[in-house]
Amino acid sequence: MSKQEKIVTMFNEIASTYDVANRVLSFGVDKSWRKDACDKTYNFYGKKSIDLILDVACGTGDMCEFWDKRAKKLHIKIDKIIGADPSVGMLEKAKEKNLNAEFVEAEAKNLPFETGSVDILSISYGLRNVMDRKEGLEEFYRVLKPEGLLVILEFTKLQKASIASRVRDFYMKKILPIVGGFLSKNKEAYDYLPDSIEGFLTSEKLVGELEEVDFQMKEVKGYSMDISTLFIAQK
Repeated sequence: MSKQEKIVTMFNEIASTYDVANRVLSFGVDKSWRKDACDKTYNFYGKKSIDLILDVACGTGDMCEFWDKRAKKLHIKIDKIIGADPSVGMLEKAKEKNLNAEFVEAEAKNLPFETGSVDILSISYGLRNVMDRKEGLEEFYRVLKPEGLLVILEFTKLQKASIASRVRDFYMKKILPIVGGFLSKNKEAYDYLPDSIEGFLTSEKLVGELEEVDFQMKEVKGYSMDISTLFIAQK
């Protein structure tokens, strides 16, 4: 079994408790990060009618729900929202929510969408789980329309040691695995999270990778002592 297959299997196993664990572990603050990401993106795009928003690694559909709610709040008409994820378990939980979205089983590096068909493509806390990241970013670029926007929310590796980084590391490495493991009955999955962040990129390196694929950066913003970072890039 490849590393990518192991990650998908792990998410299948924790799907039933994923939403509860996320809300508890983030103290609900991830909702404000998602809301801000949607609002900034809609503002940058500047259109009141959008054909397709695609959320990759959509999990249980959180970001799809935010795209829909914020569009209605801002009086933006969305023709279609689609969530894509390789985890069948996560997609089943997403479908149970009866969201205003469709869901398809797909990997980031192989999306079943036509070239230049997507207005906005988002991936929230899933990019570090894409093993073939360069292929994934190239695929994102392919499916986006000219001037379409890529929106990434991610836990990035902090470049320099600081009080903030020490607090974050203590929480991620000591508290999160215990609480997440208790809620999901799968401690291994929540041991993986801090390890995956430690093995990921700094914000600066991710910006470099996006620019290599020809994306133009529009925004890089850190939230909550840079625990989470928003990247908005344009094709």
